[in-house]
Amino acid sequence: MRQALPRVPKDRIAVLIGAKGGTVKALAKAAGAEFIAIDSETGDVEVEWGEPGTYDPVKALKMPDVIKAIGRGMAPNTALTLFEDDCYFEMVDLRDHVGKRGKQLQRIRSRIIGSQGKIRQRIEGLTATSITIYKSTVVVIGPEEGLALARQAVDMIAGGAEHGSVLSFLERTTRKNRLERRSLETIELREDTDLESTGFENLVPGLSQARERRHRRFRASQVDPEDEDAVEAMMDLAEDESVTWEEE
Repeated sequence: MRQALPRVPKDRIAVLIGAKGGTVKALAKAAGAEFIAIDSETGDVEVEWGEPGTYDPVKALKMPDVIKAIGRGMAPNTALTLFEDDCYFEMVDLRDHVGKRGKQLQRIRSRIIGSQGKIRQRIEGLTATSITIYKSTVVVIGPEEGLALARQAVDMIAGGAEHGSVLSFLERTTRKNRLERRSLETIELREDTDLESTGFENLVPGLSQARERRHRRFRASQVDPEDEDAVEAMMDLAEDESVTWEEE
């Protein structure tokens, strides 16, 4: 089966092919494809897949994103991580924010990159993503949660937000998400079980019975008053319980 893939800009064709065709061969091998054909004049790309069952259909679905990422400035080795199950692709078109005005596009690109690339590196570090700016587009790849945050950060900067505000937002959100994950990992579901003996109650006469009565009262307090059967069962006296009547 032959599949047409996104066209690659002419200045990225050589990157996709690689030295002596090494990059495109590595790409085909990682995807499980038979071969990838690239038109060095037009940038058109096609991939040839084998018979069904000889390749991973999920990788076939992700292949257009891999080609698109490389075509939009992403390093091939980084783009190949898209074949992993927990790695996804996102592309932001900066023209959606400022139109086709060249000076405004250049200004936004510079703001996203930051001095010596520090803003981009900070966003990547806080979101565990990889970001590439190419002409009017920003390509982001990474885990689903980080991808959404990085996309939001890029949109905020493109919309005029201050760097400090964007980084503070990312730090707060990532810290909150980290704490939530940690809380979920430590949650224990406890079933209502009988109290275990510690041996201490044997030293004090009547302590074991008192503990058992207290435990029964606690369980009785959890009964739904609308549940007649549960209320009736709760009212039944245990063998060591009795009701006495006295007159004053």
